[in-house]
Amino acid sequence: MRAHLARVDAVLVQAVIAAALSFAHLHDVASAAGQDGWKAWAYPVSVDLLLVAAWRRLRSGDAKAAGWCWFLIALAASLGANVATAGLLDLDHVPAWLRILVAGWPVVAFLGGTLLVHSPPASHDETSDAVDGETFQHIEDQEEEPDPAPEPPTPPTAEPALAQPPALSPVAVPAALVEHARKVAAEHHARTGTAIDTPTLRARLGVPPPMADAIAAQL
Repeated sequence: MRAHLARVDAVLVQAVIAAALSFAHLHDVASAAGQDGWKAWAYPVSVDLLLVAAWRRLRSGDAKAAGWCWFLIALAASLGANVATAGLLDLDHVPAWLRILVAGWPVVAFLGGTLLVHSPPASHDETSDAVDGETFQHIEDQEEEPDPAPEPPTPPTAEPALAQPPALSPVAVPAALVEHARKVAAEHHARTGTAIDTPTLRARLGVPPPMADAIAAQL
């Protein structure tokens, strides 16, 4: 346990020292580029916050291309300031291009932070809601379409000597069923572009063939 705490303490101390040095280097470069007072202290905070936002996007596993892009931009700003203070740059005579980069950094940092925080990709919950909505709609469509009625048994063939059965009387169809059939026929025509036939109408309504013929005759 003590060994584990010692390792953790060493890592924390090292992280604090590295952050303090990087923070100071960014402040020195910003101050040398003409950003004095509180503005010079705000630049290290801006760079570190952009690094944290980009790292969180990389850890989330979503839109890693954008996360890597802004992470490298912030890392280049931090690493460039650290290298610049190593004697490679005369901080008393900062070139114009560095002044331009330092002056334009707030806009770059604001754009990167906004894109990383306020434009996340579509989440898993939204995808699940869309799938659930399609499934629910499919279930509703299946409930609206009743199962086709079973085929009535085929009557046995009458003997030639027997007289022909009398003609069946017209089938009485309720007005509500006729109105529902008109809606089914209109929906079929809008979906397929053709008029509904009697077998399809009988399957959609779940009625016997004689009633289906009577309904088709009234459409």
